[in-house]
Amino acid sequence: MDELFEKMKALIADKLEIDAGKITLDSSFRQDLGADSLDTYELVYAIEEDMGVSIPDEKANEFETVRDAYDFIKSQQK
Repeated sequence: MDELFEKMKALIADKLEIDAGKITLDSSFRQDLGADSLDTYELVYAIEEDMGVSIPDEKANEFETVRDAYDFIKSQQK
């Protein structure tokens, strides 16, 4: 995988206190990774800080899978 996904994976694993090996692009934040709404909020904040992107609340609420967040961040980095 690419550098962005690796950074996201490390960040998600750290925030959710899970094994990074369990995280794929198709992982659901809630079902697969066990994130609740507070975890999701903290993750979005950490991603914004770490990756230098701004994620509007309405967009963050649409993130169901790691791929959703990844695609949005990738689109903001161009």
